[in-house]
Amino acid sequence: MAKIDFGGIIEEVVTRQEFTLDKAREVLKDEVIAVIGYGVQGPAQALNLRDNGFKVIIGQRDGGKSWDKAIADGFVPGETLFPIAEAAAKGTMIKYLLSDAAQMMLWPVIKENLNEGDCLYFSHGFSIVYKEQTKIVPPENVDVILVAPKGSGTNVRRNFLDGSGINSSFAVFQDATGRAMDRCMAMGIAIGSGYLFPTTFQNEVYSDLTGERGVLMGCLAGVMEAQYNLLRKNGHSPSEAFNETVEELTQSLIRLVAENGMDWMFGNCSTTAQRGALDWAPRFRDAVVPVFDQLYESVTSGEETRISLESNSQPDYAEKLQVELDAIKNSEMWRAGAAVRSLRPENQGK
Repeated sequence: MAKIDFGGIIEEVVTRQEFTLDKAREVLKDEVIAVIGYGVQGPAQALNLRDNGFKVIIGQRDGGKSWDKAIADGFVPGETLFPIAEAAAKGTMIKYLLSDAAQMMLWPVIKENLNEGDCLYFSHGFSIVYKEQTKIVPPENVDVILVAPKGSGTNVRRNFLDGSGINSSFAVFQDATGRAMDRCMAMGIAIGSGYLFPTTFQNEVYSDLTGERGVLMGCLAGVMEAQYNLLRKNGHSPSEAFNETVEELTQSLIRLVAENGMDWMFGNCSTTAQRGALDWAPRFRDAVVPVFDQLYESVTSGEETRISLESNSQPDYAEKLQVELDAIKNSEMWRAGAAVRSLRPENQGK
């Protein structure tokens, strides 16, 4: 592994230069990779694997939208597309990519079809770490590994197609064959990861759940809404409030931060913006520390798991979720956003 200095801490990462795609093909040459679930991560990982020359089959419930999507993507019923139990029985590497709640419900089917020496693959540590709630305890005669891309399935596929890849964390929970680590790293490279950094199942799920509820989605959405509402309350128009809150962030600033870092961003804005941002950043940081403390405790205690599993297991979950999503979509802020996006030059005439 390559040794990289991350802010003064030396960590080891796996790059595509040292663990090449050819090496991954050699490690996985005899594997039948069964992708169970064709919803969020499933399509991207399956298509990337197929494009890279690996033997991939899909396990999905017959007759649903995801089954039809797999067919549209070129998987053939009876050849490379099967009902879940059949795909699990055929596979030597089982990529368990259903939702967390669905993983819990279908675990008896997967467990029954695991053979000695198989490899059980996750892209999230949820089911293993919270086994008291999910009841997912793999048999001792199979490898259990994790490769967790740090991005949505959409970006896993998009980055693969443009040649950039997306970084992923990886971990081995159980090594029954003596080959679990090689299988894990090979799979990380095979799905198109730009580089791999080691973690544990526990650290992955704690950081992932915190990130989703925090900066990546929950906190971001809440903070944007607060600023938008403040500007509207003080007489600013919807277009101005949205542009100053969301559009400038997503279309300009965040891209520059991604390319160069926040220090560069602070050093390359107006002196007025620079001074204000430097002064106010610590105030926002200190204001949200108690909220993040509460969030992390809720994650590590399993409370967030309980809430998620109870909610996502309800028969009317999809209908209730749509009501919540529609409330966001139909809010003034995001209706203003739709109008702003339609005015971007690349969207003119669409």
